[in-house]
Amino acid sequence: MLTRFIHRLGRWIPVCLLVAATGSVVMAEAAARADEGKVEAIEIIYSAPDNKPVNKGTVIGGIAGGVIGHQIGSGRGKTAATIAGTIGGAVVGNEIEKKQKQATPRYRITVRLDSGSSLIVEETRDLNLRVGDRVRIEDGHIYRI
Repeated sequence: MLTRFIHRLGRWIPVCLLVAATGSVVMAEAAARADEGKVEAIEIIYSAPDNKPVNKGTVIGGIAGGVIGHQIGSGRGKTAATIAGTIGGAVVGNEIEKKQKQATPRYRITVRLDSGSSLIVEETRDLNLRVGDRVRIEDGHIYRI
């Protein structure tokens, strides 16, 4: 009977140790929350629009300007109007394309986490945060607490 008890005890000791070790690990992780902290710095980042001389707007504007210019005049005047319309349309189309591609500002927010480490999060939406605000970081997004 004593040997039977010792065998059963030998089977349950590893299970008890495993449960005890798992519980202490979970408690250690819960004590140090790494997803909350304080805003240290906020930078506004504007990406410069590309300054390509030829883009879709240039091509479409040039074609439209050429077609409209071709409708004006006759003979050499028609040719000059077509060339002027093409150049004017290309310039206007390029400017329209640049204005449409102006980047929205991004915010680079540096957060000092409660664990002591720093984390940088980039957001495209204005969160109206200030340096010193308490925040929570969840799935790569930042929220004020």
